[in-house]
Amino acid sequence: MLICMMRPRARLKPLTLTRAEQEQLERWVRDCRGRRALAVRARIVLACQAACSNRETAKRLRVTPQTVGKWRTRYLAQGMQGLADRTRTGAPRSISDALVAAVLAKTLHHKPPDAVRWSSRRLGATLGVSQRTVLRIWRTFGL
Repeated sequence: MLICMMRPRARLKPLTLTRAEQEQLERWVRDCRGRRALAVRARIVLACQAACSNRETAKRLRVTPQTVGKWRTRYLAQGMQGLADRTRTGAPRSISDALVAAVLAKTLHHKPPDAVRWSSRRLGATLGVSQRTVLRIWRTFGL
């Protein structure tokens, strides 16, 4: 348990954790299966339970005060679910589901003329897509 050395600021809301939440956060801190980001978030929430300032908590955990503030706020607003990774936006998909289905169907159910199996170049030329697109689809589905 972290003990706050500085006097807590009045505007910081101390976190109150249930016994189950505290145990779950401690499990995440001990978890060593590569989910380091979740362990750091759990440490932050556990440290914020002592109502320390974001700056002091950040200094002890070697993160920025903004990081502490972000996860404190998310926990207060959403609880344990707020600590999970959110889906990130990115560029929209350029390959449609229909194209993926066509590549898979041709690959798995049809033989090319005069060959035993499809090459990525030949299949791409047949369907009007690049070789790279065919290779990405194959890699995604383990073909």
